[in-house]
Amino acid sequence: MVAEAPKLLSGGNPQIAKGEGEAPVQAFLDAVPAGWKQDACRCIDALIAQTVPGVRKQVKWNTPFYGAPQGEDWFLGFHCLTKYVKIAFLNGVALDPMPPVSSTQDKPRYLHVHEGDELGDQFVAWVRQACKLPGERL
Repeated sequence: MVAEAPKLLSGGNPQIAKGEGEAPVQAFLDAVPAGWKQDACRCIDALIAQTVPGVRKQVKWNTPFYGAPQGEDWFLGFHCLTKYVKIAFLNGVALDPMPPVSSTQDKPRYLHVHEGDELGDQFVAWVRQACKLPGERL
């Protein structure tokens, strides 16, 4: 029996069952259409794992979320949109400097990753800061 491929929602974001741990996040990454978006999503996941040893992972609302090794809060999530991958720092207003894209909510700030963009030292610095701040309970 061949497993059915996950449904792709608008922007190419995969519809993945919620779950905690590495397996649901890897299922999400595997389901992102091959190409620059999948490469970007895999890069985001790898940089977070390298920056925060023991990071907690989950998929909820078709979005991978990341939390500090201890605690119940989540500090970052991301999902695919048509023209970019949207990284949400859930307490982004507390980061220095703040990520560039504002939110209609008080705390989140966003980073949009477009085709050809590279995640560098600033992204890693934000992850390092974000995992130490109070996050959000989901």
